[in-house]
Amino acid sequence: MTAREEEYFHFGVATGIHGLRGDLKVRPRTPNSTALQDAGTVLFRRSDGRIEEYAPTRVNSHKGSILLRLEGFESVEAVEPLVGCDVLMRIGDLTDLEEDEFYWFELEGMSVVDVARGELGTLEDVISTTANDVYVVRGRFGEVLIPAVDEFVIKIDTAESRMTVDLPEGLIPEPE
Repeated sequence: MTAREEEYFHFGVATGIHGLRGDLKVRPRTPNSTALQDAGTVLFRRSDGRIEEYAPTRVNSHKGSILLRLEGFESVEAVEPLVGCDVLMRIGDLTDLEEDEFYWFELEGMSVVDVARGELGTLEDVISTTANDVYVVRGRFGEVLIPAVDEFVIKIDTAESRMTVDLPEGLIPEPE
């Protein structure tokens, strides 16, 4: 099957096999993501770029990973070729979020601009903590960790791929 990349997002990677019934261990790109549980189909991108589509029959969380069983794949031998593949999902399979909520793939790569200091860099990662997510921005100030809270994040513009923040003194290392 062929697919246009812009219709999909990279959910994670098939890292191994769990049990004898062909469950794949999938490491999600975003910790604690449950998006795969609502997927009608799951896509696997092989190392040669080929994309294949399968129907999930079982999806469970397990020790920071997702255990995924696919229709027609009931053995270790059947799923072995999928280990190492990127796991993709259709954007249309995602549940709708509240107006001020975003999926990670919508934020990744955004330019981050502070109202006082200007361009900080690019949003490259998110760290999930018990209190709130933390955005990892890399740029001219090195690595800047920004708590993903309304107090600091002023505006997110997905059309412009830009996040505007207002950070307090001390959160960004000052140039020497």
